[in-house]
Amino acid sequence: MNPNKPRPGQHVERSFSISKNDHPAFGGKASSDECLDDQYQIILDNITDGVYAIDLNWRVTYFNRAAEKITGIPVKEAIGRSCFEVFRSNVCESNCVLRETLDTGSPIINRPIYIVRADKKRIPISSTTTLLKDGKKNVIGGVVTFRDLSDISELRRALFKQHSYEDIVSKSAGMHKIFSILPQISQSHSTVLIQGASGTGKELVARAIHNNSMHKNGPFLAVNCGALPDTLVESELFGYKAGAFTDAKTNKPGRFEQARDGTLLLDEIGDISSVMQVRLLRVLENKTFEPLGSNQPIGTNARIIVATHHHLEELVEKGTFRKDLYYRINVVKLSLPPLADRKEDIPLLVDHFMEHFNRLTGKNIAGISQRAIATLMLHEWPGNIRELENAVEHAFVLCREDIIRVACLPDHILPPTALNPIAPGLTLKEIERRAIQQALDRNRGKKVATAKELGINKNTLRRKILRLGI
Repeated sequence: MNPNKPRPGQHVERSFSISKNDHPAFGGKASSDECLDDQYQIILDNITDGVYAIDLNWRVTYFNRAAEKITGIPVKEAIGRSCFEVFRSNVCESNCVLRETLDTGSPIINRPIYIVRADKKRIPISSTTTLLKDGKKNVIGGVVTFRDLSDISELRRALFKQHSYEDIVSKSAGMHKIFSILPQISQSHSTVLIQGASGTGKELVARAIHNNSMHKNGPFLAVNCGALPDTLVESELFGYKAGAFTDAKTNKPGRFEQARDGTLLLDEIGDISSVMQVRLLRVLENKTFEPLGSNQPIGTNARIIVATHHHLEELVEKGTFRKDLYYRINVVKLSLPPLADRKEDIPLLVDHFMEHFNRLTGKNIAGISQRAIATLMLHEWPGNIRELENAVEHAFVLCREDIIRVACLPDHILPPTALNPIAPGLTLKEIERRAIQQALDRNRGKKVATAKELGINKNTLRRKILRLGI
């Protein structure tokens, strides 16, 4: 057995080691074996990854052809210059990847960052760093290998386009079924009922219908009926004439009138009173309404979309929602699933929100760590997509690096073990019992899902549950 060959699982330090006669591209003297030097040069110049090296004075000592192609800087201009003048990245001044490796001695593997090419174009890359050592294992600089991710970014944009409709993003089969019928729904004049829990994107769907309808050149107006008392809902929807009540000094058009030639979204329609339900039914049937203080009917051609977080069928059975109004608005019904039922959408939504907040804040956060995305996947998201968006925005506020990590996420997103570390003095058996119990609680007692989260076989989980008395 070769004693120098690493054993399986053995850690091998990632560093380049050179001797006094190493390749001249790294600042050493020419080797006596010029053929071997030529082979090194051929290999380094024909790989698709960019490679450059620096000395301890941060001067570039090597720059291969791929580096030249990716950055747009000729090798003759790069050699001898400070690396931050050549490799102009978004982390050069704050979180330099090479400085981190030189300070800690630890390599960085495939960290996503951005660089600015010679033509001022900003492109995404993945960067890997390691130490550069001489034959005596003395650190004499550092080496960076980097890969252009522009094509991957284009693929991500294509993937995003494939899994989106307007501003709605999803990979789930249920949402794609909705995507497939939205064009036909948009082109119709029928009333649309959108049901879904708070934060599932009901208004986004309503806007998508409007933007692809014959009313797209008209206004899109939304009224949250559940946030207003009856008197205000009536004046908000139908408007009023001067003198209709004490403070009515001038005429005010209602939303039905303002939405002429456009679309009116009546959000949380399940919360309006029975009196307002009667008035609304008359408007939907006759396409006319009367402002407060007037007996002259006004016509409306606004496309009506209604939304609610209630199950209106249950309200009809209870007698709190009129059956005739329900049948009038339930022409086309769309039911939006909660985020907990479409967790495969979380990575796609996170990318979407990160791109949005990068533009909004001027930051250049390139990605999210695997642990952070795993933490998001484990959360149940009672607030749905709105809660996820808030979590990403919270992370943007706290993130000081180019990667969102678990520490940047809101505390309520973190699993209990992250906030309550294992108390000292517990036996291994008790620690294991608690970990399994917490995983079962998070997965609502579902053993298959729990086993998948814990990374064990479901039969192993069953044996552990019996052995630990859970």
